This record gives sequence, C-alpha cells and structure tokens, in this order.
Amino acid sequence: MNRKITVSLPDASLREFLQPHPDVTVLEWDFAGEPPQSRIDIAVPPYMGGPQPLRSLEAVETALVQSQSIGYDGAADFLPAGRVLANAAGVHETSTAELALALILASQREFPRLLQNQQEGRWDARPTASLADRRVLIVGYGGVGKAIEDRLLPFEASVTRVASRERTDGRGHIHGIAGLHALLPEHDIVVVGVPLSDATRHLIDDAFLAAMPDGALIVNVSRGPVADTDALVRHTASGRIRAALDVTDPEPLPEDHPLWRTPGVIISPHVGGASSAMRPRMGRLLQRQIELMLAGEPPVNVVLNG
Repeated sequence: MNRKITVSLPDASLREFLQPHPDVTVLEWDFAGEPPQSRIDIAVPPYMGGPQPLRSLEAVETALVQSQSIGYDGAADFLPAGRVLANAAGVHETSTAELALALILASQREFPRLLQNQQEGRWDARPTASLADRRVLIVGYGGVGKAIEDRLLPFEASVTRVASRERTDGRGHIHGIAGLHALLPEHDIVVVGVPLSDATRHLIDDAFLAAMPDGALIVNVSRGPVADTDALVRHTASGRIRAALDVTDPEPLPEDHPLWRTPGVIISPHVGGASSAMRPRMGRLLQRQIELMLAGEPPVNVVLNG
C-alpha cells in the first residue's frame, strides 16, 4: 500500500517547484490560526518569520518541520517536544556568499562615494583599495564560509579560515576559534558567518574590533546579535575601521540609528539568501524531503530531533 503524505506551504510560491504526485497533498498554512488538518507530514514555516510561529505546531501532528533558513537559533525554545526540524542547508550558501563578496567589493572600491558622485555629476578618479592581495579572515567555516572562500580565491586574495575547532582539509590548515584574536591584527578584511549561539553572541565585541588593524573591514553575514552593536558604533564612528553588515541588532535597524549615517558603513537589510536562486533551491530541497518520506527514508538536514 502506497504511503500518502500531506505537505503544508506558507504560501503558493513553492508550489511550482514541486512535482505532482497522487500520494502527496499540498496545502497552504502560514502557521497563523488553526491548522488545516490534524496531521501534516511535512510542515514548512514562513521564511524570515523567526522561531515564534513554531508554537503553532502544538495543534498539529507532524513528521518533519522543514525550515527555509540555514540558522535555527531559538527554534528549540518554540518547537514542541518530539518534533523533527530540518534546516535549509544547501539553499542559501551561494546567494549569501555572493552578497558577502558584493559588500566587500563595494566597500573596498568605495561604491557609496562613487554613487554619490554620480548623483552630483562629480568626476573624482582617486584610487581605491583592492581585493586582490588583501588578507581575508573567514570566521565560521561551514557551508557559507566555504562558499565565500570559493569566490574570494579567484580575486587573488589571501584567505585564512577559522572554525569552532582546529583541523586540516584539502586546502590546508583551519584555525580553531581559540586563536581568533591573535589572527585579527594580521588581516585587512574579516568576514563573519558563524551561527548564533551562546558562544557566538557578541563575538564581535570591543576587544575583537580593537584587535583589527587601522582601515580594516568587518563583514557580518551571520546574525545581528553576533556583533555588539554599541561596539560597532564606537569603532566605526571613529573612522578607524569600516563595516559591511547584512544583519544588525536590532532588526529592522531604526531609521534614526547612527549606523545608517556612519561613513565607511554599508548596510543591507538581511537579504543574503533572498535572491532569485532561493525559491528553486528551496523547492528542490522540499521535493527531496517528499521523495525520501514516500520511500520510507529519513530526511536530510535534520538539526533538531525530539
């Protein structure tokens, strides 16, 4: 007897990427209000809605909760006991790495100044900093960190990797996080892509920023609370270092916040994974989870289990 499963989507945007199957029923439920039925085999929460909507799963039986994000900080506080949560590893890494590279290039080549000059019709051909030959430190060497490295190397930058533990891979040595502060003074650009946890909250603090050399660039594509915002304000306002931030604390950043107007700071509104690549890749991941469930196989990307 074929197994029949039900999948809920937060809206219709992923439907076109799923293959019709006689044993698969696709519903729409955005985790607001009552669930459409008492059992949903694969439930997909809204994207960028935070972990709080996971509380709604108390009212429905599930086999798998498929997040649309890589990060799952806070999910354990709201996910009902006994549930299985999978993250979206493989969906956002490329787009996030693209944005990290864009932020680096925009800062190094002074795009904010160039765009302002364009608006004012000013021709100012002063030279800018390169990415070539810069020393780049990647802090957080998971999928996003590896994707960033893959894009930096063709630009002829020198890349150093830092992960939670020291190890070696095919590209050489990966430093452990314990050696981070000794490495900071040696690098022109520091890219942070760590998951948010108790260990990484305010990782980018006053001591971290003080250890960076004059003129250095800090790039945060992880989570806003990984950085101490007050420390960022102090160090960037002095003009000693620059910052390129896809994430802030708080989010959204209030319109009167000083970071908006600090020279040398570039801010994008947490859009690292939000590119045209997201929906098709998310659809492929969800289709794979459906096929595994139909075959009686365990899901991939499980990050919380019971």
